[in-house]
Amino acid sequence: MGLHEHHTWDTTPGTALEGTVVNEDIIKSTADIMIQTGLDKAGYEYLVIDDGWSELDRGKDDKIIASKDRFPSGMLNVSHYVHSRGLKFGMYSDAGSKTCLGLPGSRGKEELDAQYFADLGVDFLKYDNCHAPASDWIVDRYSAMRDALNKTGRPILFSMCNWGAGDPWKWAQKVGNSWRTTQDIEDSWDGMLRCLDNTIGLSRYAQPGAWNDPDMLEVGNAGLLENEQRSHFALWSLLKSPLFIGADMRKLSKSALKILTAGEVIAVNQDPLGVAGDLIWKEGPMEVYAGPLKGGSRAVVLFNRHSITTQYPISNVTVTWEQLGYPSDVKADVRDLHAERTLGTFQYSFTAGVDIHDAVMVKISPQHMKQEYEEWRPWPQRQRLLRKSGIHPTKYLQEREIMSEE
Repeated sequence: MGLHEHHTWDTTPGTALEGTVVNEDIIKSTADIMIQTGLDKAGYEYLVIDDGWSELDRGKDDKIIASKDRFPSGMLNVSHYVHSRGLKFGMYSDAGSKTCLGLPGSRGKEELDAQYFADLGVDFLKYDNCHAPASDWIVDRYSAMRDALNKTGRPILFSMCNWGAGDPWKWAQKVGNSWRTTQDIEDSWDGMLRCLDNTIGLSRYAQPGAWNDPDMLEVGNAGLLENEQRSHFALWSLLKSPLFIGADMRKLSKSALKILTAGEVIAVNQDPLGVAGDLIWKEGPMEVYAGPLKGGSRAVVLFNRHSITTQYPISNVTVTWEQLGYPSDVKADVRDLHAERTLGTFQYSFTAGVDIHDAVMVKISPQHMKQEYEEWRPWPQRQRLLRKSGIHPTKYLQEREIMSEE
């Protein structure tokens, strides 16, 4: 969890309004704001600088040089300041010969650059995928930087910004700590949905220390309405996506800050069981996402994707206990995680009226827990194993498996 400035400040000199080009003053003031707003206490600990931080050419020793105009005190000074505020410091490079902005990339110089980052005290590296030919196999390029980072001896979280190229969910668990499942997110409803849809069905590949990344959060930006920001945050939390804010902290509204610091929603994202949620039911624009939690509860997102022009903005969305792997007659407490209040005790199912482009996120907890409840997973293959062990799978997932086998 943290803040990522890719969509926050312009990184290309001469193209931004005054005060928006990333520089050391903005980074330091942003670190201060993260403390003042309580984002650090909510769990946001990384402050990451994206592309555009370096000079156009490497130095005489072949090392990357931080922009002298934007970072006159040096990047080490910036790193020290971020750390002095109790935060962790992240930087950016690229697996090609150049970054996406045409600055020095790290391909062929992985050990040199990894040591440079380690010497700066970097805790997080975003590693992009520009200016890299397909002939330079993507697994080799990202593995080379993994090996170089490990060689430094410094723990550095390795975030693979590979846009889903090469189906990283099938191999990246041994390479990075997260991998992008799709192209860059956009500050729009359609842009958010595209990243969501390209991550559906991938939860089975995620595990503690290795996560699907549908890209950063657009909560706090102008392209999403408040209800859309709420659904965006709920879905990313359930998917166990890395939660990185992509908004300008200096302009963050109270409503956006409330969404970003919703403690019970964040708790789902950080749940120690470490199992990503996924789509378990869909009917037209109505969707249900769910995931297991430590102790046997379920986190559930009831999502309404209906067109914003519909005459009837509120639709009922239902999740059944069978869909969640519970016996249908179990009594379960249902808690609204955004409102942070218990809605009551229910049997068989739970239904909520969900507004267009909004989501209701709940935690469902059987009153009498069984250890086997923690074994349920929101993907079909897992259900086959559960059936063999005698644990009741969801009706919906049984139907999906039958269809796929035909």
